[in-house]
Amino acid sequence: MGQRRDPSAAANPSASRKPPEPMSRPAFEVADIFRRYGPGYRQRHRLPRVQLRVMRAIETCRTAALGGHLERCDHCTNERNSYNSCRNRHCPKCLNTARARWVDQRKGELLPIEYFHLVFTIPSQLNDLALHNPRVVYQALLDASARTLQTIAADPKHLGARIGFFSILHTWGQNLLHHPHVHCVATGGGISLDGTRWVSCRPGFFLPVRVLSCLFRRLFLESLEAAFSVGKLRFFGPTAELRSRFPQWLAELAELDWVVYAKPPFGGPQQAIEYLGRYTHRVAISNQRLLDVQDDAVSFAYKDYRSGDHHKIRRMTIGPDEFIRRFLLHTLPPGFQRIRHYGLLSGRNKKKNLLDCRRLLAVESDLLPSPQEVKQCLQQIMAQSTLCPACHIGHMVRVETIPKLSDRPRLDSS
Repeated sequence: MGQRRDPSAAANPSASRKPPEPMSRPAFEVADIFRRYGPGYRQRHRLPRVQLRVMRAIETCRTAALGGHLERCDHCTNERNSYNSCRNRHCPKCLNTARARWVDQRKGELLPIEYFHLVFTIPSQLNDLALHNPRVVYQALLDASARTLQTIAADPKHLGARIGFFSILHTWGQNLLHHPHVHCVATGGGISLDGTRWVSCRPGFFLPVRVLSCLFRRLFLESLEAAFSVGKLRFFGPTAELRSRFPQWLAELAELDWVVYAKPPFGGPQQAIEYLGRYTHRVAISNQRLLDVQDDAVSFAYKDYRSGDHHKIRRMTIGPDEFIRRFLLHTLPPGFQRIRHYGLLSGRNKKKNLLDCRRLLAVESDLLPSPQEVKQCLQQIMAQSTLCPACHIGHMVRVETIPKLSDRPRLDSS
């Protein structure tokens, strides 16, 4: 399947880069559940500091506890208190603007080629080990998947080129249970190993998933074996018995089939970035998926991929404590980067690599978004977020600062 390009978008690149429509406030929020049931949950369970910080951040996000400012419309008389966000990466309310910025920055890196979406998943037998050793296992998952793509793509038997891709770590399934996996978006081709030409993959086909799966399994298990040999792995609870037979357990895992899934190629680079925007700045569950919150139950929508019908929306109901437990399963280690760029898209050489790609592809400049267009789109996003909800004409302007509750002077009760 070849690349499909929208002629109107090619003629006017900024036409397809419109700011997202503002979303209506959902009826229920994760913050509501944490505020209502969080204090009791913390009393009944001993939680690590990082999870306590996540709960506190979500509970206080956009409330008077964090302070804010008074806004007034520059067209009508509408006023509102706008409270500060917590900016915690686990908070469902703090990701929309960051996601929009990330997507538009990636659009400035697009090439007129096919892009491919691959998913690397580890067996469920590794889930408990990952929960107790998240930094080690998640790092091994990202490293093994990246090395696999780069190694197989560079092999002359397959592509024989240096490719570019970015990887996004997810740790959840639709039911909020622990399911570590990595989404990768890769260029459908790359620069030849001698740097003289662009090598395209076959239309509609990137790399063989069986070959990817075998190498990914070997590299990942080698990483775990190396971590075990230097004492980086911890074993307790359901994993305690693995300490005495860890090499044998790795050998058992090597006999399993590991899943590497390659989705059909995107219709074009624009579609790739728009689609992956849903996967980047994302948490285990969005507020929009919450259906009902009762005294003893939380209901949310999910897709049951195991049933084979990926489009049917189902309803799951669990207790508040179980909901909080599942949500906190996906708390990342402090400072851990879940979005990473590799190959042609990595680090300080990215700008030079993209220039080389465009030169070898003979890309016309008017088919690529300019830095000015990307900046303009970001400005439109910010303007959309400040649009007055009353008159829909003016913009909300900051007129007064509201201090945090802890910063406010106490009243003299004498």
